[in-house]
Amino acid sequence: MFLLGTIVDVLAILIGTAIGYFLPRIPDRMRETVTVGVALCVIAIGLNMALSDMNDIVLIIFSVVLGAVAGELLQIEKRFEHLAHQLELRFRRIYKGPVAQGFISATLLFCVGSMSIVGAVQDGLQGDHKTLFAKSVLDGFSSVVLTSTLGPGVGLAAILVLVYQGLIALISHAFGSFLDTPLIIEPITAAGGLLIVAIGLQLAGLRRISVANLLPAIVIAPVVKVVIHSISQI
Repeated sequence: MFLLGTIVDVLAILIGTAIGYFLPRIPDRMRETVTVGVALCVIAIGLNMALSDMNDIVLIIFSVVLGAVAGELLQIEKRFEHLAHQLELRFRRIYKGPVAQGFISATLLFCVGSMSIVGAVQDGLQGDHKTLFAKSVLDGFSSVVLTSTLGPGVGLAAILVLVYQGLIALISHAFGSFLDTPLIIEPITAAGGLLIVAIGLQLAGLRRISVANLLPAIVIAPVVKVVIHSISQI
């Protein structure tokens, strides 16, 4: 079953959210310290990913800049926030606290990382679930911590994780191994790492960054690298 890895990941997020929601009330000072600790870990993960492809640093810079322009023109952040607030209104009867922030932060954290893409590709191509099983452990623990600080909106991110990873797995299953190459994975990993660093900075409360408006960089980076590679082969 080539969607098993994604299904397990979604269940891990939902279970982690439930655990985080029903944990005893965490004192504000402890919650702030834990949030900063999680933010530092997120930044470390992002830096590790971003620095993994230093040979393409100029390409990554170009892709991030072009992605930011495209994201601003498309108003991705604004549309994303609108979706999040619509979900918040629908869940108002169940939960009175903020939902949007948890949903946005968790969705970006769970979907931007290379494990999400690489794992889904492996899931679709070979029925290999190991990467997504490992990701599900990380996402489950992250869900517990994020929910305890940002609320149950974190659990709603499972919907987009299911759609996002599921689509990648389905496309990989249908069209073969095109996605599972260094030309695709390396620039996605590096560009995605920078976005994860931005998420960490936001979680730490250091700066408000429109991370969603940077998302086109993840698509632009591998496209540019493939084009450059194709031209160099002529």
